[in-house]
Amino acid sequence: MFYVVEAFLEGEGLSFSKHSAVISAFGRRFASTGRLPVEFHRYLITAEQIRRQGDYDPNSTLTVAQAAEQISRAEEFLQLAQAQIGQF
Repeated sequence: MFYVVEAFLEGEGLSFSKHSAVISAFGRRFASTGRLPVEFHRYLITAEQIRRQGDYDPNSTLTVAQAAEQISRAEEFLQLAQAQIGQF
């Protein structure tokens, strides 16, 4: 999801070095303006929270259901990107 969002932002001439900046810019440029469905911003925020837990919390666990949900959302992001290529 993160790399798809970076591609959307790159199409706007924007590039960021921090995950938080990418997520914020995506929200401002695409979700808040209605250019893309707002739920994709929420998907990205949730995925980042899970990533941080996995990276920094040695006691965190991810269930099979949570992993499957993230994979499904990532597939939705790819479909969105494929549908939108060249439209922005």
